Amino acid sequence: MSKVIACIDGTAITPAVCDYAAWASRRMDAPLLLLHALDKERFPAHPDLSGNIGLGSQEALLSELAELDARRARLALEQGRLMLEAASERVRNDGVDNPVTMQRHGNLIETLLDLESDARLWVLGKHDENLADHLGSRLESAVRALHRPILVTSSAFAEPKRVMIAFDGSATTRKGVEMVAASPLFRGVECHLVMVGGKPAALDWARQKLENAGFAVTASQRDGEVEKALCDYRRDHDIDMIVMGAWGHSVIRRFLVGSTTTSMIRNARVPVLLLR
Repeated sequence: MSKVIACIDGTAITPAVCDYAAWASRRMDAPLLLLHALDKERFPAHPDLSGNIGLGSQEALLSELAELDARRARLALEQGRLMLEAASERVRNDGVDNPVTMQRHGNLIETLLDLESDARLWVLGKHDENLADHLGSRLESAVRALHRPILVTSSAFAEPKRVMIAFDGSATTRKGVEMVAASPLFRGVECHLVMVGGKPAALDWARQKLENAGFAVTASQRDGEVEKALCDYRRDHDIDMIVMGAWGHSVIRRFLVGSTTTSMIRNARVPVLLLR
């Protein structure tokens, strides 16, 4: 059965990642996997310092340095294990039964790709300090590499009451509307469908699709610069989560990777769900 997979790292964003993952797991009636991937480049299990021998280092010192790095890796793994235990307890308190924990010692993106066939939804945290000029290397790499929906969380959990779907009439965003209509994730949540520019007929199609699925929909067509119009709408209507199609062949495509994406996710101040 496809899982909600939450990637946690023990930083300040981890509690929010756990809470959003637990919320999604309950809403979708999907099992929850808590994943901790320890970067083998930072914490190699068996460090190789042989290349330093030619610099005149003593063999005993190299051995001591290797053991020190190995101890750091073991401590980091133990810290990760304790972190997973705490995360498991947190999501149980959030109402998730039988969460599964997994720890991998390896490259994060390779780990995610290995698990993607079993993923229904990824939940990743957004570290604001990494967003000055780009998405942050690991988050951006994950967004580029993965093909399942990705929920990029904010720093604190708030149960979504109002969700905004950014729609432009493209095949990608039409598929996104169909995914939302078919999913239990937003059942009973107030749905705002927003198009900047575009053709009214496309907006009518999307509104009808969602209403036929039982959603209460507020549809709005705006003018102006896309990012600003969407962010202004989010602020003016107290939106709790933004849903966007990824890799569309339109102006919204620019949101995925690049300055517009960075600005949109950073300035939104709410979670962003990227649909593939």
